[in-house]
Amino acid sequence: MSITVRPLRPEDEPVWRDLWSAYLEFYESTVPEVVYSTTFGRLIDPQHRSRFCLVAEADGKVLGLVHAIYHEHNWRVEDVCYLQDLYVHPDARGTGIGRALIEAVYKAADANGTSTVYWMTQDFNSTARLLYDRIATKTPFIKYQR
Repeated sequence: MSITVRPLRPEDEPVWRDLWSAYLEFYESTVPEVVYSTTFGRLIDPQHRSRFCLVAEADGKVLGLVHAIYHEHNWRVEDVCYLQDLYVHPDARGTGIGRALIEAVYKAADANGTSTVYWMTQDFNSTARLLYDRIATKTPFIKYQR
């Protein structure tokens, strides 16, 4: 399988919506329509350079996506990159798409002068964690949220 990772395009909206909906469903979450439309608009707007979406194609089909956000950090001069969402269609898991998307975020972050890329996952996401354990370092931090 030949995988191509590229930036999100306006014509990708239906498949992006399907993939992101499936991602949100996996985490037992939903967002209102205004969040879908606003998020998609920001992801394709070149004026919103602090966030981006990459998609992975194989055999002419978009099978995965990754959302990332650059932001300032008080312990660094340069920005850091938060990999917020990563999703691969279930039929395409185990094909290298997840790794290709993460490595593409690493490459984009490096080109941006952003050496740190981080993300979170739920502890029960054991399949994804097998990949994460191979390509990143697990930190000891625990997330708290209001």
